[in-house]
Amino acid sequence: MTVRKILRWPDKRLRTQAEPVSEITDEVRAIWEDMIETMDAMPGVGLAAPQIGVTLQLAVVDASSDRNKRIRMANPEILESSAKPNVHEEASPCLPGVSAKITRPRAVSVRYLNEDGVIVRGEFVGLEATSVQHQIDHLAGRMYFDNLSKMKRDMLLRRAKKLNG
Repeated sequence: MTVRKILRWPDKRLRTQAEPVSEITDEVRAIWEDMIETMDAMPGVGLAAPQIGVTLQLAVVDASSDRNKRIRMANPEILESSAKPNVHEEASPCLPGVSAKITRPRAVSVRYLNEDGVIVRGEFVGLEATSVQHQIDHLAGRMYFDNLSKMKRDMLLRRAKKLNG
């Protein structure tokens, strides 16, 4: 297992739609394990494969306080979203030093391939739901700040540029 290098905004690969995973192989499992190591090293509650330069629809999430609820997802797809919103301060290691309050559905139902290659439906609430949605955005070539108004997004990007040179 290896901690992978995180791509930095505005790397074009962060704007590229990730490719679907056709089957869960040992190579896919190894990528997931590297992603978990990388997520823990950040530290963060989720990571999508494009953030480490892998253009596959793979994500990992662990929003548990004990860091023992590793969720490995391939080809995640939101099936249902709650009408009740949740506001959470979101950030990304791809754009260090800045964050923004993002409003997303409080709960989501997601279909994905798990580590055994089985299609499952997961129910996620709160921070876990926020992280799952954040990772799915990455897989579609979107960043969390794409959910902001143009003015707020521009301010955030200017602040990040000043911090990160």
